[in-house]
Amino acid sequence: MRMRLKKHLEERIDDCGNMLVAREGSLFYTLTDEQKTQKLPLQEIFGNNNPLYVELGCGKGAFAIKSAKLHPDRNYIAMERLSNVIVVGCEDAHRENITNLRFINGHAENLRYWLDDKSVTEIILNFSCPFPKKTYANRRMTSEKYLEVYKHLLTDDGIIRQKTDDLAFFEWSMESYKAHGYEVFDVTYDLPLGGDNVTTEYEEKFRSLGKKIYACKARPIK
Repeated sequence: MRMRLKKHLEERIDDCGNMLVAREGSLFYTLTDEQKTQKLPLQEIFGNNNPLYVELGCGKGAFAIKSAKLHPDRNYIAMERLSNVIVVGCEDAHRENITNLRFINGHAENLRYWLDDKSVTEIILNFSCPFPKKTYANRRMTSEKYLEVYKHLLTDDGIIRQKTDDLAFFEWSMESYKAHGYEVFDVTYDLPLGGDNVTTEYEEKFRSLGKKIYACKARPIK
């Protein structure tokens, strides 16, 4: 069932100022590659050359907002395909005047139309949909088509950071990394609180239910 658009969605997005820096739009897939390519001027947007961290599937933006506040020396881009959802993050970030965070409304497979190769220090995958049916495996954010996109975007020392509550998806992801030219490290089957772990709303919910959180990092093999 298709989600109904929120009332006054376009007006709400417009009221967020410059928080939403890119959006696919309804005609995106009718455009040529040249027309789709609109590289973001990151230095102009953020006013600096700080490292770029990209969260894919950011939902309402709570993790990105929390992370941007904790790390003012980093720039963040939070990406979400659903306009109805991302507008909440844009509004909250705009209200709090968070200058080192911006949003993209679109699909992760299209990131290279907006971001330059070797521009991303870290790609963050928080509780991505596991798509448990085998026929949907190519939709997983750790499937081959996405891993190829990440390889281009990551800096020479860039990494992917993944968290999930789904053990089957976690183990599938680690095999996918290895099969497609990535080294997997810092693997844990019970991620503790604290340290550099910024929790998400999903994570807090799962922890309250007694579920374990699985986490790892991955980087392309040179």
